Amino acid sequence: MAVSNLILAALAANLFQDTVNANAPIVVKGSAGTLYLIHIDNTLNGVPSFVKLYDTAAVVTVGTTAPDWIIKVPAGVKLPVPFVGGVAFAAGLQAATVTTGGTSGTTSPASAVALSISYS
Repeated sequence: MAVSNLILAALAANLFQDTVNANAPIVVKGSAGTLYLIHIDNTLNGVPSFVKLYDTAAVVTVGTTAPDWIIKVPAGVKLPVPFVGGVAFAAGLQAATVTTGGTSGTTSPASAVALSISYS
């Protein structure tokens, strides 16, 4: 997995990137902030993937912890998801990607799903 976190000073925002997001939750930010955009690349998968976002700094158990947002990404597409004006998260932001929507899905996609997340 390749993970990076860049500071976009001119935009007063950060850019988090994970080239192989899967069913293990990844901490994007460990404290409160604002989510502006998530870009999801599911082009390597022949079935939809579901990106789960969690507003917490606590330990997340994918399949048990209820996600705050679930984004369905169709098979074989790149999907930009803007949050116009930004959406606040109160405690922290974590992300995981699985093959089933809802809280209970726990299976990683067959191929890599890449995430780029802009936040402050």
